[in-house]
Amino acid sequence: MASSPLNVFKQPLKLFSQQPTTGFFRDGYCRTGGIDPGNHAVAGVVTDEFLDFSASRGNDLRSVGLKGGCKWCLCTARWLEAYQAYRSGRVTNLGVPRVDLDATEDSALRMVDIETFRQFAVRHEQPNAGGSGSGAA
Repeated sequence: MASSPLNVFKQPLKLFSQQPTTGFFRDGYCRTGGIDPGNHAVAGVVTDEFLDFSASRGNDLRSVGLKGGCKWCLCTARWLEAYQAYRSGRVTNLGVPRVDLDATEDSALRMVDIETFRQFAVRHEQPNAGGSGSGAA
């Protein structure tokens, strides 16, 4: 029996997007199951700059209806390529998709370390736990 896919924190993989429906298996999860040659494991929120970059590398994701702000399971190698382009000054930091770490499969860690992903992590809204906050003087 196959085990359930895990995220980069070794917890159960979170559903990423059903609008648009993404993932190698088109089930909304960035899971690869070991049979995905592109390793579509990175849960990325794409930007227009990333879409331009990806198109320049031969993969026009706009052709499948993506636009800036869409959630899409990205090939780990393409995400890494965008990160390296940022490091070398070929794209701005907006050229690197933000990553939902809870929805990124642990297989992505074979190519990208967790600290690099953390630099581009999606900031999830936290519920207000303390009432009115500190206020302004």
